[in-house]
Amino acid sequence: MNDNVGASKNVAFVGLGVMGYPMAGHLANTGHVVAVYNRTRARADQWATEYSGRVADTPAAAANGADLVFACVGADDDLRAILYGDDGALAGMSGSAIFIDHTTDSAVVAREADEAARRQGFGFLDAPVSGGQAGAVNGALTVMVGGTEESFATAEPVMQCYSRNVTHMGEAGNGQLTKMVNQLCIAGIVQGLAEGINFAQHAGLDGERVLDVISKGAAQSWQMENRGSTMLKGEFEFGFATDWMRKDLGLCFEEAKKNGALLPMAMLVDQFYAHVQQRGGGRWDTSSLIHLLQKI
Repeated sequence: MNDNVGASKNVAFVGLGVMGYPMAGHLANTGHVVAVYNRTRARADQWATEYSGRVADTPAAAANGADLVFACVGADDDLRAILYGDDGALAGMSGSAIFIDHTTDSAVVAREADEAARRQGFGFLDAPVSGGQAGAVNGALTVMVGGTEESFATAEPVMQCYSRNVTHMGEAGNGQLTKMVNQLCIAGIVQGLAEGINFAQHAGLDGERVLDVISKGAAQSWQMENRGSTMLKGEFEFGFATDWMRKDLGLCFEEAKKNGALLPMAMLVDQFYAHVQQRGGGRWDTSSLIHLLQKI
């Protein structure tokens, strides 16, 4: 976690899932005055017993008086649900407030939300994150941000409290496009790692020793360092769910239809993930691709 988190601000956090819960916690722990909203009230109440903050009944109530309003929800329609309407965050925002969306959603909804915020005189940043639940808990996320330089300069010191890297990628929507690149690269890496580990097991090699030596060379990756051992053991009940990865890859495919990019490998891996879902592994970590290669 970066200690240079800027002066204390009034902030709101909407969405206390596996990512949002610890991210909001870092905001409270670094001295910001935090109001939270979660669709399931019990989750927000639990957060308030662990951290110092106010629980709001609606996104609008959470956003009332906030300098910065953060959100981390599920997908495009979830963002729209907490942003618009009488109970939405925009209805509660005032002054020069900025809405920061940490959801992984489409560039289309990011640009739509940016326009809506601008019409009301507010700032907007699309700021998807990478690093998973562990990154959120440890304050070590990577944040890819789209929006104006002015809004980024204001929000960046605060986002540092749960991040190791926060990078401005340009105009609204560019944060989401960068996250799509991230997910496309991960899909290929995990499939390659699954095939390599499966090959090592069939060859009678000591899997842990193989991972230890090749992780010190050109094959090294975050996935190898953090998922290699659990893949060897067939452990998948944690981490970034297959369901979420398929949602993210779907965003990539929709965007690729517009920009003409070819994604043959990603489309193949997406189908592998569909088979994992058919095996009941929708909530398994994305490293569960190896499950399709092993005898069961």
